[in-house]
Amino acid sequence: MNLKKFLNEEQDPKAVEKLLERINSLLTSQEFVEYIAVQKKPALNLSPDCIALTNRRIIFCRPKTFGLSMDFQDYSWVDIADCHIKEGIIGSTFMMRTTRNLTNMMDYLPKAQARKLYQYAQEIEEQMRGVRREKDLETRRASAGGVTVNNTTPIIAQPQQFQQQQKPLLIENEDPFALLQKLKGLMENGIISPEEFEEKKNEILSRV
Repeated sequence: MNLKKFLNEEQDPKAVEKLLERINSLLTSQEFVEYIAVQKKPALNLSPDCIALTNRRIIFCRPKTFGLSMDFQDYSWVDIADCHIKEGIIGSTFMMRTTRNLTNMMDYLPKAQARKLYQYAQEIEEQMRGVRREKDLETRRASAGGVTVNNTTPIIAQPQQFQQQQKPLLIENEDPFALLQKLKGLMENGIISPEEFEEKKNEILSRV
């Protein structure tokens, strides 16, 4: 692995090299390290804490027993709700929170490195928010239609297909007022638009 690409913001080369040796065994297939930030405390610290960002997760790396072992805490990007930094006189603090309100942080990071962490995290967060929105919408559609969601199925094309299945259900052998309640539920779940609800409501009422 090219060590130089991780030293652009004056990271401690020895700390980065030691971390990469340990972290390579943790990486999954198609996972790679994007950035490494190394803690820099005012006092001498031979085994500084580090944060590694991969294309799949954030890994907090804290050496133990004078650097002989290392404690890893990792968080998948899809589970991260937000990240932010707080700049102080001596370095910055990087903080993150998951969608389940678990938090982690690291202080005494050089400001340039903390900003890079934040910048990369913001880009990934935006992508993950989109993924979570799609998954949430898919789950709501499935529960409204009594459909079982298969997690391995791509989250595309379901909306139109689902709406096409719903339209033939209208009015045939159902009580119009029960049907109106169903339609209202579909609208509240975001499956049909208010305009579609009004159109179908008028259609049902015209036949009562």
